[in-house]
Amino acid sequence: RSPREFSANWKALQELLKRKADGSNESLSACQTCTKKKHPLQAGNSQEVPAINGNRNVVKAKSTNKTDNGSAKDNPPLAKPKSKRVAMDKNLNGTKSDGKGCKQKKKNGSILKEKGDIKHKRRKAEEHAEQQPKEAEIWFDDVDPKDIEAAIGPEAAKIARRNLGLETGQSEQSVEQVLVKEKASEGLTRAVAMDCEMVGVGPKGEDSIVARVSIVNQFGKCIYDKYVKPTEEVTDYRTAVSGIRPENINTGEDFRTVQKEVADILNGRILVGHALRNDLKVLFLDHPKKKIRDTQRYKPFRQRVKNARPSLKLLCERLLNVQVQTSEHCSIQDAQAAMRLYTLEKKKWEASVKSKSNNRNCK
Repeated sequence: RSPREFSANWKALQELLKRKADGSNESLSACQTCTKKKHPLQAGNSQEVPAINGNRNVVKAKSTNKTDNGSAKDNPPLAKPKSKRVAMDKNLNGTKSDGKGCKQKKKNGSILKEKGDIKHKRRKAEEHAEQQPKEAEIWFDDVDPKDIEAAIGPEAAKIARRNLGLETGQSEQSVEQVLVKEKASEGLTRAVAMDCEMVGVGPKGEDSIVARVSIVNQFGKCIYDKYVKPTEEVTDYRTAVSGIRPENINTGEDFRTVQKEVADILNGRILVGHALRNDLKVLFLDHPKKKIRDTQRYKPFRQRVKNARPSLKLLCERLLNVQVQTSEHCSIQDAQAAMRLYTLEKKKWEASVKSKSNNRNCK
């Protein structure tokens, strides 16, 4: 094809040729300005306006573009820049070209495509992230993670457990395996844990008397477990919580006997338990304060679960990742749970007690 067929400046050239030979320089400059606006040329490729003779024929067209040898071509003016433009168009369609501008455009096109893919992936990830609960949204710390899981989902429960310092994975071990050490001594140890079950007496069953006493050693092995015959008429067995039924205590041990046996076991030993004040109260017993390890009153436990008076169930779930007291309470299991919590922090706990004792002696 002739270069005139695709030259972008050909129409402008035709307009120039139609003008009279004695046309003013102003008209030529205006035409040049119009041409530059419509088809801006790259820097270094500017071209002179061809001179026109009296017969309206192009006399000579000088071009600043140089060939590889440095000589000007005899082709019509503005043909070479147009060739570059055509080459660019072809390059955009996927054909190859040696022009630097073409390569740059193709490169930019691939970069834009990659950026588009990255933006799409990022938007997709953000949408997925919006569906999942954020850690800042799980702010409540007094709700059972299982309830959170049922209401919101497993991801929210996982965040809640992590905030509470719990294990995120479910324990595959049974409660017995967690609380009791296998192949351990079944005899008395330096520390023992005690728990009592109580029944209600009085007009509305508001007052409590002991109905069962259980003691375990440091390894969770039960060393004492007896039902206690009531000293007063029972008005509320509290079976749903205590697990005590009439037949259990009607044939139980005499209270005085149980009281003496328990006192002998506790004598000189560290007593572990949860809310021990209530247990000692119903047994009418006392124990040296420096030898009591109450899991409800231990400050590090309260700080970790963010509760001033945590229940044994809450402590076990959050610190041991086991469920206790799921239905009727068992005094043996409750004593084992308290002992396991104690052994979990035994070194730190005993060190803090010793430190407090030393400070008192110094004063």
